[in-house]
Amino acid sequence: MSTPRRRDDKADFPYWLVAVGLIGLWLGFEVLRSEIYSQIMGTLWRGIGVTVLVTVVSFFAAAALGLLLALGERSRWIVLRQSCRFYIEVVRGVPIIVLLLYVAFVLAPALVDLRNWLGSFIGLEEIRTRNFPLLWRAVMALMIAYSAFIAEVFRAGLQSVPEGQIEAAKALGLGAWHRFRFIVFPQAIRTILPPLGNDFVALVKDSSLVSVLGVLDITQLGKVAAAGNFRYFETYNMVALVYLAMTISLSLALRGLEKHLRKKVETR
Repeated sequence: MSTPRRRDDKADFPYWLVAVGLIGLWLGFEVLRSEIYSQIMGTLWRGIGVTVLVTVVSFFAAAALGLLLALGERSRWIVLRQSCRFYIEVVRGVPIIVLLLYVAFVLAPALVDLRNWLGSFIGLEEIRTRNFPLLWRAVMALMIAYSAFIAEVFRAGLQSVPEGQIEAAKALGLGAWHRFRFIVFPQAIRTILPPLGNDFVALVKDSSLVSVLGVLDITQLGKVAAAGNFRYFETYNMVALVYLAMTISLSLALRGLEKHLRKKVETR
């Protein structure tokens, strides 16, 4: 009985990428040729910076918080472990758009009230809720939402490091910080990087949810443009193209980084 031949990934030509590239070239040609596409792209261009800002700040803040939550889950103190698990499970169970609205219209005003109450004791000037920009409320909501998912990524990566290596590091007299810095994290990052990259790409797309708060990102400006010119087909073609260009570029860059790290490990 013959065994099925193993598929060679190197021989799998990326026809999908060629198709996406051809569609992108066609739409790019239309942007240069058509006045309506040029106007739409001019409008959307102003939202790219906002989308990038929201994505990058939210992701790195969520990654930092997620790492702390993952470390908290591995703590020897049960109260800290259970508190981190409670946070992760509750946040993961709430839809991101609901969390976005909750943070924007419930948590943010509560934080402003808390700041004013604390400020009254030290003479700080009172501020109003409207002084808390919707952009940063959206960033805070995405940070909270993605920190729970990223915490699970970090937890899985940290648990993938063999316990024997940690015990050996203890035997050598390394403290907790040095064990994490020199032994655990360098090995865990190879496991963590692919799903972490996927979360970053997903966050680029989920950043479009900030449009429900009126933040002038790509999606919101697309809605504004379509409401003004009534050219929904052309407008949302361009919105989709911009997001596709961002996400596919990031995916290809992350694949290249993974291959580089894999080769680096194999050559050691």
